[in-house]
Amino acid sequence: MKFILLGVLYFVQGIPYGLQSSLLPIYLRGVGLSFTHISLIKALYFPWILKILWAPFVDQYWTKKTWLMLSMCGLGLICLVCTLLTPELDFLLLAVIMLLMNFLASVQDIAVDGLAVKILNRKELGYGSTIQVVGYKLGSVLAGGGFLTVMHMLGWNILFLMLASVYFLAILYTWISPEFVVIPKNSTLKSLRAKDKTLNASEIPKELLCVPGTLWTLGFVLSYKLGENGATSMFPLFLLDHGLSPAELGFWNGMVGMIFSIAGSSLGGIILNKQSNLHDLLRISLLLRLIGLCFQTILLLVFTTDFWCMIVAAVLSIVVQHFIGGLLTTLTFSLMMSCTQRAEERIQATHYSFLATMEVLGKLCFSTLVGGLIDWTSFIFCYLLFILLSFIPIIQTMYAPQFQ
Repeated sequence: MKFILLGVLYFVQGIPYGLQSSLLPIYLRGVGLSFTHISLIKALYFPWILKILWAPFVDQYWTKKTWLMLSMCGLGLICLVCTLLTPELDFLLLAVIMLLMNFLASVQDIAVDGLAVKILNRKELGYGSTIQVVGYKLGSVLAGGGFLTVMHMLGWNILFLMLASVYFLAILYTWISPEFVVIPKNSTLKSLRAKDKTLNASEIPKELLCVPGTLWTLGFVLSYKLGENGATSMFPLFLLDHGLSPAELGFWNGMVGMIFSIAGSSLGGIILNKQSNLHDLLRISLLLRLIGLCFQTILLLVFTTDFWCMIVAAVLSIVVQHFIGGLLTTLTFSLMMSCTQRAEERIQATHYSFLATMEVLGKLCFSTLVGGLIDWTSFIFCYLLFILLSFIPIIQTMYAPQFQ
């Protein structure tokens, strides 16, 4: 039963990401918004970068069940509010709503991760990690490609009414679930203070950066998604401008692409069990991604919907990039975990959260600006920039410290 509960929670946690990464860009471009406006939506992920600031409150006050109920109720109510919006006319209001949705989703993320740690024993952690990745991505598939595929039939209002129903069903299941473990309030904090009374919060940043391999890992997680994220978000919009329908893009990029991303993530875990040299695996995956970006750049120059083979090639490039992206994500998170294991036990959780926050920052810092760059220059110029940026993490792997 605990795996079902975690699956449900991670599933609904993936919904806001699917909305912003797959559904909104295609929908807003379809109603005439500029690439600049669409890219700026990425900035609304900002609460995920700051979640380390409110994580202690989720950890120390109330229970994980309370935080989950509050965050999911808020997300369900936001979906109901969205049924009253006309996105192309209420863009600023939509931006505020999505910012609030990301804040609540980040609170839910903290609570569900804390719950997973408490209800899973050591032998179940592997299964829990798989459920986390698959559940999250399936939620994003539903809200992104799935809803985009049927939006022309159901409309904006009905889709968000359905999303609100999904949240309220998850709330009901969470409420009746027997899987929550009651732990005395602040027990972890008190235990930590008892073990190390000299722990000073002002010294924690220095301690984090002193962990062997941290500076290199920070550089890698900030750079490894730069080229990929720009291409993943912009190539479907290029295809939309050249004749493919939102429903087709919702199916191939949002649904099939995410299925391949899940497959890539799963394969990453399998390969790691058979091949211990993580840096070599990362380098090979990054080289494959670079080849895929070069192929997409060629497509930008020759693409036309007059030939079916062009459409097949474009779709193939999308699913391959999603597959490699999923593979890279699993390998990179394993790299982060390897680095964190070198830290003292008292700061390991903080160290990993620090790396994860920088990973999100690396994803957003360029993809937020790329739409404006395309509006000012061209797709070709930006793809050449994507290729150049994709060389950076490849070079970094050549100078990786051995902290595995």
